[in-house]
Amino acid sequence: MDIVSIGGGPAGLYAAILLKRDLPDARVRVFEQNAPADTFGFGVVFSDQTLDVFAGADQISYDMIRAAFSYWDDLDIAVRNHVFRVPGNGFCGCSRRTLLQVLYHRAEALGVELHFGAAVMPAQFPDADLILAADGINSRVRQHDAAHFAPAIDLRSNRFVWLGSTRALDAFTFFFRECEEGLFIAHCYQYETERSTWVIEIDEETFARCGFEAMAEADYVAYLERVFSEELAGHPLIANRSIWRRFPAIRCAKWHKDNVVLLGDAKSTAHFSIGSGTKLAMEDAIALHGAIMSTDSISAALALYETQRRGEVERLQHAAEVSLTWFEHLHRYWPMSETRFAFSLMTRSKAITWDDLTLRAPAFIAQVQQDFERDCARRGDAVRPGVVPAFQPFRLRDMTLANRVVVSPMSTYRAREGVPSEWHLVHYGAMARGGAGLIYTEMTDVSDDGRITPGCAGLYTDEQVHAWRRIVDFVHAEGESRVCLQLGHAGRKGATRVMWEGMDEPLAEGGWELLAASALPYHPHSTVPRAMTRDDMDRVKADFVAATRRAVGCGFDMIELHCAHGYLLASFLSPLTNTRMDDYGGNVENRLRYPLEVFRAMRAVWPADRPMAVRLSATDWQEGGITMEEVVYIARAFGQAGCDLIDVSTGQTTPSARPVFGRMFQVPFAEQIRAETGLAVMCVGNISSVDQANTILAAGRADLVAFGRPMLVDPALILRAAARYGAPMPALPPGARPGLNAMTRTENRRFADEQALRVKARPRRHAME
Repeated sequence: MDIVSIGGGPAGLYAAILLKRDLPDARVRVFEQNAPADTFGFGVVFSDQTLDVFAGADQISYDMIRAAFSYWDDLDIAVRNHVFRVPGNGFCGCSRRTLLQVLYHRAEALGVELHFGAAVMPAQFPDADLILAADGINSRVRQHDAAHFAPAIDLRSNRFVWLGSTRALDAFTFFFRECEEGLFIAHCYQYETERSTWVIEIDEETFARCGFEAMAEADYVAYLERVFSEELAGHPLIANRSIWRRFPAIRCAKWHKDNVVLLGDAKSTAHFSIGSGTKLAMEDAIALHGAIMSTDSISAALALYETQRRGEVERLQHAAEVSLTWFEHLHRYWPMSETRFAFSLMTRSKAITWDDLTLRAPAFIAQVQQDFERDCARRGDAVRPGVVPAFQPFRLRDMTLANRVVVSPMSTYRAREGVPSEWHLVHYGAMARGGAGLIYTEMTDVSDDGRITPGCAGLYTDEQVHAWRRIVDFVHAEGESRVCLQLGHAGRKGATRVMWEGMDEPLAEGGWELLAASALPYHPHSTVPRAMTRDDMDRVKADFVAATRRAVGCGFDMIELHCAHGYLLASFLSPLTNTRMDDYGGNVENRLRYPLEVFRAMRAVWPADRPMAVRLSATDWQEGGITMEEVVYIARAFGQAGCDLIDVSTGQTTPSARPVFGRMFQVPFAEQIRAETGLAVMCVGNISSVDQANTILAAGRADLVAFGRPMLVDPALILRAAARYGAPMPALPPGARPGLNAMTRTENRRFADEQALRVKARPRRHAME
């Protein structure tokens, strides 16, 4: 077999090493356009988990690398006059040059042919069986066949420069410095004796105010030495072709063509703030090696490599994107207290949570807990000392919630003629016994022709009022939970089948006339709605007001107006569904006009001491859809009209939406609305544990956290979490208390066992003994 690597960085070298080791008869050649001593940047960093992967892939090169490590367990966050030390991170750094030299020596020992100063392309190797395109972030191979690989390159907004220093550091350190020109960030770590990497990052506005574009390297290095003079402690910054850059986030639709395969930065990039560039490159090599060794042909191996590796790469890229976005929007977090700022930084990529830090950094979490309690006291909430954030009370107007865990609105399609059934009584009753601070009803429609499906609940008849009052009375009698009614109108998404018979598919028979902002069907085969006239608007507004009056009689504690997910009012807000040419279409002020009119009419008849919320879709997940700037404007307008809480969801506006799912995937939208409006927000979306809720709340990303699907099958989720964290248990009838006591003992044992396992799995030192 003839194997060629175009590129002699970590990806190409490591793949060559693994393949030559296990295919000793193969001819393996590496062509690098630079000289052996040329390298840019300073140090590289790996986590302990990554080092374990390297040890498993090739023990010899691993042993050679680790001899040169600088190891640290701690991470420092220096913000204003505070330094927070967070232990238990387990990272190692070494010089990039050292890493490359180690890989060169290992490759040569195995018989890999190394060629330097050679810029080559695949066409020069017509007889090669396999060509590794590992030629870096500006890959000529990828560019040559861009039509096939279909790269998407997102050039991010912040500027950064890669520097070094002689200052020794005993922890991975983030330095934050505020100057007249703006905010400066230094990502710093030691990689060998008396050598540390300093990646300095600023936003575009700060870059312009400093005048760096017109400066020579020596001038801006001197400028940065002045900015970080205190942090450098008399040590210089060192340049090595250190130019200001913007980070290119690269993704490719395809990773291989014929016998050519992309590796490392040629294929995908991950932001340096989570230290994943070299990790991704070397793990690409490991994955490719594994695929080749387990298949009978190169074509099968490359297909297997791409299939098996893509998910992990995309997961890491998503984490890196969330991380880099935090730094791009540093201005949102800078006004926070130093403690909350540090916690927000630590948990930015969602990989580290409240429970992780409770185990690894109990002193730090104690500071976060105290800071959260002070914040609760400042806004007038009752404070439970020492109780985790999810189980702290929260007040909206005269309604006080016993905790901040919410049962999300979830359609169940079990109503008959809009009347909630016995099933609803059991369903919401179980949620109340489960101890949620707030329970949302499913979307409840304001009229018969406002239903999504024939199975949807309504609040437009006396029979429906009686059924809802019975449910609300039961919830209030059996626990501390409050109940929020979500009111909506299906609009163009009405007259459809229940979910399990075909979600959003039109009824075969028995449908009704549909209304929307514009005469656009949801699916091409859906019923075409009628664009609302002013008379229609008045009638529907009157329906919302009448339902609101009925809700008062039902005893609901709170009411929410549904302006999301492509339903009637949402169809006015999104430019994808509102093509009107009158005063209700066009710019965001006009598109908001009717939903805001409905809200104000509802607020006028809803008791002043009870809160109101609005659910918004913060993105349509589609080109040309609503923007976050517009959503922030809309949220502010509702706040000025008397809205107390913005319930932040996303999408479902059109069937063409392409959501980017993941853990807590909608939380960043809630965080932005909260930061930029000052309004209370509720987040929802793939949140599965109270640990995640504690993390979201303590970081200031939301005020309430809603659980959806997990609660459908596990109404006791909140009870178990209260037992786990030693939080106050909800009031239950005397006959249920023995079960509560047994649950508490079981959860305490389980929690102790989990903590013990986490301790065993903590990062271990890889440095030479």
